Amino acid sequence: MPYPVPPPEPPAIVQPAPMTSTKVELAKPTPPEKMPMEQTSNRAEDLTGTESIAASEPNWSFAETPIAQTPPPPTNTPSSPLPIPTPAPTPPPSNIPTQQLNAEGILELKADRQEFDQFRRVFTAEGRVTLRFRGALLTSDRLQVNLINRLAVADGNVALTRGEQVLRGARFRYNLVQEEGTIDQASGEIFIPTAGTDLNPNLPTNITAGVVPVGSVGDRALATQNNISQAGSVRITVGSQRNPSGIPGLPQEGGSVRRLRFEAAQIAFYPEGFQANNIRITNDPFSPPELELRAERAELRRVAPLRDEIRTTRNRLVFDQGFSLPLPSRTLVLDRNQRSPALFNFGFDGNDRGGVFIEREFNVLPQSPIQFTITPQFFVQRAIQDRSNIADLFGVRSQLSARLTPRTLIRGDGVLTSLDFSRVEESLRGSLRAQQLIGTHTLSLEASYRDRLFNNSLGFQDVQSSIGAVFFSPVVPIANTGINLSYQVGYQYVTADTDRLDLLEPVRSNNRISLGRFQASAALSRAFPLWQGEPLPATPEQGLKYSPTPIRPFLALAVGVTGVGTSYSNGDNQNSISGAVSLIGQFGRFSRPFLDYTAFNITYSQAFRSGLSPFLFDRLADDRILYAGITQQIYGPFRVGFQTAFNVGNGREISTDYFLEYKRRTYGITLRYNPVQELGSVGFEISDFNWNRGSREPFAGSGVIPVESGVIRSPQ
Repeated sequence: MPYPVPPPEPPAIVQPAPMTSTKVELAKPTPPEKMPMEQTSNRAEDLTGTESIAASEPNWSFAETPIAQTPPPPTNTPSSPLPIPTPAPTPPPSNIPTQQLNAEGILELKADRQEFDQFRRVFTAEGRVTLRFRGALLTSDRLQVNLINRLAVADGNVALTRGEQVLRGARFRYNLVQEEGTIDQASGEIFIPTAGTDLNPNLPTNITAGVVPVGSVGDRALATQNNISQAGSVRITVGSQRNPSGIPGLPQEGGSVRRLRFEAAQIAFYPEGFQANNIRITNDPFSPPELELRAERAELRRVAPLRDEIRTTRNRLVFDQGFSLPLPSRTLVLDRNQRSPALFNFGFDGNDRGGVFIEREFNVLPQSPIQFTITPQFFVQRAIQDRSNIADLFGVRSQLSARLTPRTLIRGDGVLTSLDFSRVEESLRGSLRAQQLIGTHTLSLEASYRDRLFNNSLGFQDVQSSIGAVFFSPVVPIANTGINLSYQVGYQYVTADTDRLDLLEPVRSNNRISLGRFQASAALSRAFPLWQGEPLPATPEQGLKYSPTPIRPFLALAVGVTGVGTSYSNGDNQNSISGAVSLIGQFGRFSRPFLDYTAFNITYSQAFRSGLSPFLFDRLADDRILYAGITQQIYGPFRVGFQTAFNVGNGREISTDYFLEYKRRTYGITLRYNPVQELGSVGFEISDFNWNRGSREPFAGSGVIPVESGVIRSPQ
């Protein structure tokens, strides 16, 4: 009969075994010359020698931590337990020169045994050693410190913790003065949180499903699952809006992919970060990992108070320990900003780009906290059909993102759909937005040229120019009612198309007019959880087989009401109030091979309008809309689905997106196509890496901004 495995022992720093403790202050010595690193095998010589990082790739693989087994108990246990004498703690040697250990901070050392060699000036600690110094914690089986040159060497189960970063290894060598050293057979975890403070999306409590949804139905159902609270309320993300950042997220179920772990033969570290050769990084919490990033060299460093980055060279992705995909870029940056994985991206845009196109993103400022990218594009389908003008076959897209402070963000976008500069007026699009978080609200100063909007049945509309400001709220819970509120007000001076002949000049070159536009809107929503099941355990063969988070089946109902009032400088007004009811749910747990996952949503919206906008881009033309979508697992990681919007009044389709997805625990691939909008994309996403194309940018490079009830949504 096997014996049960006891719970793991607590870390050495909290074990109740007797220890001796020495707490001393180090005197500030004269810094020696910077320590060269050269490997040596003599433990005593380590305190005076040097070492270097090996350049050859080691022959090892990610391995799970073995669990210690409890030996079987003796069969002749006495009837009454015998008292176990507690060993007397070994007192620290009386000759330890604590006054000579005074350096730049407090050094606290705990161990089972301590001794000091007065002749060699070497301090030795053995048995469950813990050392605290300058905000770091070192644990090991054995530690030696040379008091002359301030070198420390630790052996056996070494772990170095600094903040959220953890380094482990077999052997550790550290210069207490220069605060740098090496770790052999190193492994650890990298934690890269989101940068700064999130800004609010506009009107996030509008529950309509939208005509330019972000992500498939399954992705949005998973986001909704993670916002179900145990108190009986649920916050639902049904449509195109991102998950409301104004609502503090609840802790997700255990086992979700959140950190990166790595292994390397040897790591050299210093106060700003570390360097490693032949490193392997994975976002998979299990071994062997299904996805790895392998690089010849990696460096983690802090480039700003709110930004760390990992810079790797000569990279390749390895899938399921087999297929290897070299990455075109020699240098790759993993930090808190969303980036392209340096692969070619494919998209489809039947309006501006003539169909299928291919693009490649380049980071212009790789060393800067400001993210500025330029993305050249080649219009493949246009090149096949019409090559009369070579300049029309190429385009370029640029993006700027600069977080000036944790509460201030500047974003800019620019698009050229032709390099024929004689047609720049019809090929150039651009926008610049400066957003400031004021308390819990967001002030956005905006200027744009030829914004591309999609206004339901009225289709694509270009706003020739717009300048103004919008002030919008986070999600505001109303007492304990479960009702959530969001609102916004704004003013813009707009030049755009109209079909009102009374506003147009008799002789004109276009149908554009310029008017001031003031708008105020508010949305209330309330969600009702109808049922929820239990997720599977967070294991690689159950809850985390195809998903980074264990799937929790649920069914929920949401109701909402949205009011919008808009007035124009010519005296026109457009006011509306709309109500919506939505049912969203997911069934199955996405762990079995066939038909083990179904996510769906269905929403009906009814609007009542008074007045009419003089513009086409924000005119409310659809008063009754039915939204519906589904995602269904077909086999293994493959899922298919669609999201559609349908005008109930005239029986016309407004827009439909089709999805084909390949989902794994650590990465996913999404093919997406919308025949009505003539847009499509191929998206590649890696969980917890900052590579994300497809689900968050629904049509790469399209720049489509949806309009709902006359309200311009946040840019996609």
